[in-house]
Amino acid sequence: MITLYHGSNVAIEDIELSRSHRCKDFGCGFYLNGNREQARHMAVRTTARMECGKPTVTAFSFDERNLTDNTDIKVLTFEDYTVEWAEFVLANRRYKGEGNVGGYDIVVGPIADDTVGVQLYRFTRGFISIEQMIDELRVRGNRAVQYYFGTPGAIALLTHI
Repeated sequence: MITLYHGSNVAIEDIELSRSHRCKDFGCGFYLNGNREQARHMAVRTTARMECGKPTVTAFSFDERNLTDNTDIKVLTFEDYTVEWAEFVLANRRYKGEGNVGGYDIVVGPIADDTVGVQLYRFTRGFISIEQMIDELRVRGNRAVQYYFGTPGAIALLTHI
């Protein structure tokens, strides 16, 4: 079991996918990561953006064996910043539907640097190559990994701590 964290302006009691925003890195879903400090940073940013609530980190436990052993869910994992990862992020940032481009229940992969919108714009306009975009989106220092849960079946695998 691992502990995953979600940073927000409110405590999360029940995960409601209907409240998820579209056009995110891995699609419309619920995002967590394994770094409590990074989740706290996101909570501060979200609270400032929403102009209400207070920075709150909510913890969940998750059995990582579900990523490889659970045949009832569709999982996509990116081990590092790659062309495939960048293309998936770009496709989901453009996607207007529910879930994500590939219909995945869970996606695990690197978190893009905060300038993702700017870098995607530069790439789609031909100002930089995909390799340059990947380098610009790479979070420096500690490798940052995000966990996306995009379906009720995936959400059911999380246990509120």
